[in-house]
Amino acid sequence: MDSFIFQNPTQLIFGEGQVSNQLTTSLKRWGKKVLLVYGGGSIKRNGLYDEVVTLLKGDNFILSELGGVEPNPRLSTVHKGVQICKEEGIEVILAVGGGSVIDCTKAIAAGAKYEGDPWDLVTKKGEVPDALPFGTILTLAATGSEMNSGSVITNWETKEKYGWGSPFVFPKFSILDPKNTLTVPKDQTIYGIVDMMSHVFEQYFHPQKNTELQEHMCEAVLKTVIAAGPKLVEDLENLELRETILYSGTIALNGTLQMGVRGDWGSHNIEHAVSAVYDIPHAGGLAILFPRWMRHNLHLGERKLAQLAVRVWQVDPAGKTSKELAEAGISALEKFWTSLGAPQRLADYNIDDSHLELIADKAMARGSFGNFATLEKEDVVEILKMSL
Repeated sequence: MDSFIFQNPTQLIFGEGQVSNQLTTSLKRWGKKVLLVYGGGSIKRNGLYDEVVTLLKGDNFILSELGGVEPNPRLSTVHKGVQICKEEGIEVILAVGGGSVIDCTKAIAAGAKYEGDPWDLVTKKGEVPDALPFGTILTLAATGSEMNSGSVITNWETKEKYGWGSPFVFPKFSILDPKNTLTVPKDQTIYGIVDMMSHVFEQYFHPQKNTELQEHMCEAVLKTVIAAGPKLVEDLENLELRETILYSGTIALNGTLQMGVRGDWGSHNIEHAVSAVYDIPHAGGLAILFPRWMRHNLHLGERKLAQLAVRVWQVDPAGKTSKELAEAGISALEKFWTSLGAPQRLADYNIDDSHLELIADKAMARGSFGNFATLEKEDVVEILKMSL
């Protein structure tokens, strides 16, 4: 494995009742002038918004708001948040929602301390000098953004979508109460399961050697999600299953699984290009693209895919070649995601072959990519064609 330094400064506050128990105490350490950031209104429908506002006003916080964060958070919304922070003298931000809300908040927090366009930070034309402190209340198990320093922002005007990150944008604290995920609808629950599994796969496929422990940890998360996921999809108000999936999503991308390894992230890069052009759900795109990435790179990942098939998908290795095991594992993944109700082909989003070249060009904007399997434009086009 590679040498590494690991530090995760986010305080994880997990369990029922933790919003009322811990929110104001955790927030007041960082200031009293708060920007509340949230999405399309689900927190108002389920009562969480009222709970949060009542708690903050009851403890004399000065509150500003930014609602309407998109599922693929847009630069235009980041600009609105930065403007509020600078004009209102915001001291701390509170993100209440899923990964998109938290990703947007990270860009706002960094942009509020930057003199130029926050897009410079996303495109790495500028460096993050600092960031406003922020906390989160998570309402959707999926991205892991509640305990990492990564973010994905879409510039809809230029049809660009990029991941970025900085040590300055770790949340100061994140409150995870599984009760706040009970009202997540079926489709978003499915997308969350696909997303967290994809995060694990991205870290599982790496070029480093002597990583048996990391691989077993990845496999443990996958097996946990595979066991709990289908049950949850059929029983959306099961609190214990919500709790299991919620914690799995955090562990999948809080840095624990990637110590000493460099994950691939090629499938994510392709999906970002697809949703930059078509604005589809991120995890929906991953459900389509990731199995095709596996098949396209089977010649490179045969051993690891075979190992995954046996250890995670319980494929009987008797009488099978490594290649046959690998193919069986990919088929098992496709069958599992399809059984949950995830999309199977780009055609499910009415995407045809008319913009494949454009998508590939978007994916290649920063050059060839992928730490396990290096992809060039022709590889991207082929994976996209396989996904139609």
